[in-house]
Amino acid sequence: MMTNRWPHMALAVLSGLLALAVAAAEAFTQGPRGFGRPVVLGPDDVQVLPDPPAGFEIPQVGIPRGQVEMISYDSKSVGTTRRMQVYTPPGYSKDKKYPVLYLLHGIGGDENEWQRFAQPNILLDNLLADGKATPMIIVMPNGRAQKNDRAEGDVFRSAPAFAAFEEDLLKDVIPTIESRYSAAADREHRALAGLSMGGGQSLNFGLAHLDTFAWIGGFSSAPNTKPPAQLVHDPAATKQKLRLLYLSCGNKDGLIRVSQGVHAHLKEHDVPHVWNVDSYGHDATHWRNNLYHFVQRIFTQDE
Repeated sequence: MMTNRWPHMALAVLSGLLALAVAAAEAFTQGPRGFGRPVVLGPDDVQVLPDPPAGFEIPQVGIPRGQVEMISYDSKSVGTTRRMQVYTPPGYSKDKKYPVLYLLHGIGGDENEWQRFAQPNILLDNLLADGKATPMIIVMPNGRAQKNDRAEGDVFRSAPAFAAFEEDLLKDVIPTIESRYSAAADREHRALAGLSMGGGQSLNFGLAHLDTFAWIGGFSSAPNTKPPAQLVHDPAATKQKLRLLYLSCGNKDGLIRVSQGVHAHLKEHDVPHVWNVDSYGHDATHWRNNLYHFVQRIFTQDE
């Protein structure tokens, strides 16, 4: 049993190291907002949610399993055929409408990155078996909206393609999911979250389209995140429409200033949100742990 887990563990470690290298390079290319400056913590920068229980990411024995499939779709905004992974929960049925979480990757990743870092399908299967989450569809698209969307060569040259993904997400990805799957097609049943570059995308796109998304999460969001006053230019409307805004970062993450700035702006304008600063860096452990907390808080019926 232990022998079979070593390749997975080794891959997770290597993926985490790659993520750190990519994030560090990204931050340094962004200048003073990046890793080159020391981490300075404020009184609000504390861990408000505990680390998940041991083994939360390991498949439980004897529980129902959801399905993960890779699908292709015609992206009119990009002008090519693209791919994304889709998780459907255990017992998925076309007789029921499901909420959808759109989960975005970092600058060095693609539609496979979340499976390398967190295996959201296993995490959700476990939570559903314990009655701690709402059955949902999870969509893991490629946030690099260009014809060659592979993470190869100098990945930082593709940064503009991450901004261009806004159109692909709204006009191609979401309509594809809602036409092929039994997905509830309203804002109350759509969530958007991501890590690093994908965290910045989630804040940029989600807060700009609160008529489309009611639940938004940014995990160690990168310097592509828009300035806080642009993200939340109408605090009253944001408060009225948002069901959840979840921000997280590690206290060893050189990019924490990005999320600190968003948190400070939200606090100043009394916009409710979660701000969770744990003891990790810009790494897979942070992303996996905060996804664990985020998915338990979305698509709830609580007012």
